[in-house]
Amino acid sequence: MDSSPQIVQIIRQWMDVFMHRSMSDWSRYVKSTGLSMPQFSILMHLHYKGRCGMSDVSERMDISSAAASQLVERLFLAGLVERTEDSHDRRVRQITLSPKGQALIDASIEERLRWVEYLAETLTPVEQEQVSDALGTLIEAAQRVEALAAKRTD
Repeated sequence: MDSSPQIVQIIRQWMDVFMHRSMSDWSRYVKSTGLSMPQFSILMHLHYKGRCGMSDVSERMDISSAAASQLVERLFLAGLVERTEDSHDRRVRQITLSPKGQALIDASIEERLRWVEYLAETLTPVEQEQVSDALGTLIEAAQRVEALAAKRTD
């Protein structure tokens, strides 16, 4: 694959700036909630994946079932998750975001995207169009790479 070292360097620089800022804002927000990063990660997992069992949480977090249960218990006591029994196996507990947990996640996503909105506002209309075109091209290329990777794993 032949690519210009300049474009690779520019993409890397953008990734560094964007990830640093995005993660910094997210980390600051998580700390303001009083939750730990593992607890917040569970909430994000539930937001993106929906209902799951404790084994999903322990696998996702790479922690023991007991540790996952403790984290989820704290989230339950805070009213951020709801627990239900699995309809096929009453010993298995399923967890989902509660409305309060969903509101917290929605606020965190909004906070994380606030910087992107501010950044876009600092661009002139011409710059906005240039960036939009360039990022559209980059997204299409990334989708092609992902499609090729998916074919290799099938």
